[in-house]
Amino acid sequence: MRQWIIKVHPKDNVMVALTDLKAGEEVTYEGETYKAAEFIPAKHKFAINDLQQGDSIIMYGVLVGKAQSFIPAGGLLTTGNIKHAASGFQAEVHHHEWHKPDISSFANRKFNGYHRADGSVGTANYWLIVPMVFCENRNVEVLQEALIKPLGYGRKKTYELKAQNLIDKIKSGGSIDEILYTEVEPSGTALGNAKLFPNVDGIKFLSHTGGCGGIRQDSETLCGLLAGYITHPNVAGATVLSLGCQNAQVSILQREIQKRSPNFNKPLYILDQQKTGTEAEMLDQAIRQTLAGLMLANNNTRRPAPLSKLTIGLECGGSDGFSGISANPAIGYTSDLLVSLGGSVILSEFPELCGVEQNLIDRCVDKDKAARFTGLIRTYSQRAEEAGSGFDMNPSPGNIKDGLITDAIKSAGAAKKGGTSPVVDVLDYPEKVTKPGLNLLCTPGNDVESTTAEVGSGANIVLFTTGLGTPTGNPITPVVKIASNTTLYNKMNDIIDINTGTIIEGEETIQQAGERILDYVIKVASGEIEVSAVTHGQDDFIPWKRGVSL
Repeated sequence: MRQWIIKVHPKDNVMVALTDLKAGEEVTYEGETYKAAEFIPAKHKFAINDLQQGDSIIMYGVLVGKAQSFIPAGGLLTTGNIKHAASGFQAEVHHHEWHKPDISSFANRKFNGYHRADGSVGTANYWLIVPMVFCENRNVEVLQEALIKPLGYGRKKTYELKAQNLIDKIKSGGSIDEILYTEVEPSGTALGNAKLFPNVDGIKFLSHTGGCGGIRQDSETLCGLLAGYITHPNVAGATVLSLGCQNAQVSILQREIQKRSPNFNKPLYILDQQKTGTEAEMLDQAIRQTLAGLMLANNNTRRPAPLSKLTIGLECGGSDGFSGISANPAIGYTSDLLVSLGGSVILSEFPELCGVEQNLIDRCVDKDKAARFTGLIRTYSQRAEEAGSGFDMNPSPGNIKDGLITDAIKSAGAAKKGGTSPVVDVLDYPEKVTKPGLNLLCTPGNDVESTTAEVGSGANIVLFTTGLGTPTGNPITPVVKIASNTTLYNKMNDIIDINTGTIIEGEETIQQAGERILDYVIKVASGEIEVSAVTHGQDDFIPWKRGVSL
């Protein structure tokens, strides 16, 4: 049944408006009547009781802020009358009992994936072309132009054709009004050639701005990330372009590859421009070797695999006041289902765990994991403060406009993505996931930096929740976009895959949505559904240059 307001946790002293409330409007929740003291926009919070200056603001059962002035019962919480606050935490673990969800409907399910020699299973089959340093980015672009269209990986040129039609109108004397307002339909689709290698999903190019300059640790971390992509189960092999003199030496990359995959046996072609000589000679070799690698990659076909071979990255971006009530807890339930089935999940974005640290510490399987998490998050927070910032500055203008007015409010909702299962491991960027269960990965809250990192750590599917809308994708891993509200889903359904606004509208429970999402994940992992980010070629890749990024 549709509700107009909701209290997220029994301990909360604020309510969330699920729809706009007029000043003076009375609404009922669980037998109690509440009166809006002023206009309360949907997704925003209002006080249950009178709050005095200095009083604690509790939401999701945790401290999320302090009142900066008197707030009457029914009064709107704003950036002017509350300030970020969060409870302290200690590395001491207070274990809680985990109640596993019912997995009977998924117990015998499998997905069809690409099996690798190391026992991992990919949800896709890509070839990579990787520069060791930004100096090679142009050569990467040349290879992209040379290979994509002839091999049948080109995409529809809808906008190029539309632009051409408008340009033709200008040439024939069309007016400004015709250019601005006349409907133009592209003539033809220009799909290009059929795929020469039907079992290879594509060639992906990981251009970046690193590899030299900065500090040596930057290059070592970059090599670790690139090694994570090269050894990834969604990757069949790679062509690597090196200038030769950069900080990110090939030897570092090879060491990082061996660290992640001691028996690495994928096709890997490495070209050094300063050793090869002319650019033409190097690119000729790169094209020949890449085509040979694609011939090998094409021999792999999809075969059944248990759901335990899935590693799901949990991400959010463009969050709104409903994200922590619908989409995030829904994929949290999906996470619990997958963990119960023997799979792995990754919860990252450490600046967005502010205020829920103790809950995660209490869920750590041992003191070592708790200590590592505590050390990583405290060091990260300290570096942010030393740079003149802090976790409290994490919420974006879009977050604040839609009700996430303190970092703790945003974080408490964001952490719901991790479900309720025990924390089996704590990883520092860009370490690899090696244990089934819930893994914490130190990354920024920045959408693309965090998604890039999760995939580098082994995520072969990413679940990405959003309340405001974002096109974010990844070069090698399907990113499933999940709307927190139906309005967004209907408005931007060309880039959104799943709607959980059904939870807000009372049409579906969190558990039902979580099961629906896992069913969708299985189809994506099997190649039965192409997510919007893949359809649009949204290949976002931003390595985290280790430092302060919120």
